[in-house]
Amino acid sequence: SGLTMPAVEVQNLWKDFHSVPAVCGIHLSVQEGELLALLGPSGCGKTTTLRTVAGFEVPTAGEIRIRGKTVSGPGHFVPPEARNVGMVFQGYAVWPHMTVEANVAYPLKLRGLPAAERRERTRRMLELVQLPGLELRFPHQLSGGQQQRVALARALNMEPAVLLLDEPLSNLDAQLRKEMRLEIKALQRRLGITILYVTHDQEEALTMADRIAVMGSGVIHQVGPPEEVFEEPADRFVAEFMGCTTFLPCEVAGVNRVRLLLGEEAPTVSCPLPSGVSGRGVLGIRAQEAHLIRDGSEALTGRVTLRTYRGGSFEVRVQVGKHVIPLITTTPLREGDTVQFALGPVRFFPDVSCAIPGEVPQATVM
Repeated sequence: SGLTMPAVEVQNLWKDFHSVPAVCGIHLSVQEGELLALLGPSGCGKTTTLRTVAGFEVPTAGEIRIRGKTVSGPGHFVPPEARNVGMVFQGYAVWPHMTVEANVAYPLKLRGLPAAERRERTRRMLELVQLPGLELRFPHQLSGGQQQRVALARALNMEPAVLLLDEPLSNLDAQLRKEMRLEIKALQRRLGITILYVTHDQEEALTMADRIAVMGSGVIHQVGPPEEVFEEPADRFVAEFMGCTTFLPCEVAGVNRVRLLLGEEAPTVSCPLPSGVSGRGVLGIRAQEAHLIRDGSEALTGRVTLRTYRGGSFEVRVQVGKHVIPLITTTPLREGDTVQFALGPVRFFPDVSCAIPGEVPQATVM
């Protein structure tokens, strides 16, 4: 709906540290009620972006609006406490000397709400994050997951225009992380809150986000719904981040056909191509999409060099010419076996897609 005002709007944001740019002119908007994941490797600028939205960093250039109100812009800067944002970092940062109730009620106390109302709202909030009855405990009496929920409840108690989460689950063990993902998602749906969520974990972004913005070296490479970013990565950087582990050299061999350049082997395979594309590039492949076949025009033939058991399936490495291609199969192959296989859905990236960051075409989020 193009008519509603975004909850957060970032326009042409630059941030330099000692004249080295960490964020290079990005555009980003987060819609009301949306969970947008800002996904990228460490050092890509995602946390810096989040901190400028929170008001903990002053941008070098650009503008930030929260619900239409400019909070950062040329000659204009609103301090964090006046921005109506809630923030949860990876260290949970609950105050150890205060009870759970005092922690969660703190934002309400700052706003001067009467004690009875503070208590009631805090009780409701603790029920929401599934910590009922723990009001009088101290943080050291809680598990990591419970402390994280206290931090979440405190941030939500402010009723912020946007909740900013920076790797909030990275200190938790794998099982608890999975549970908390679903919990945050359910909470966001139930309360209709807007969340900007920073993570380096693609699974976390895919399972939680309404849209994902993939960031690398200070620029945003692609923005879109999880399925789109996963199935149709805009460039090689996004593909790698979304689990394409293998890139094979190839050249365009006709309309939606590419020829793999694998030494002696040069089979052609079908592949969606933009019109008018020609020349060399690479094909991105995911191990879980390649599969064994008995015969077929698009079969590749290779020799199994390594087999690893994955519980119910095997990951095998198949040597084709000079290249090794991973595939996952339930067939108990042995090392040294000759196999025929198809690559599954492949993605072609022209050579320029390995361009130096900074020359990446900016994806604009609207």
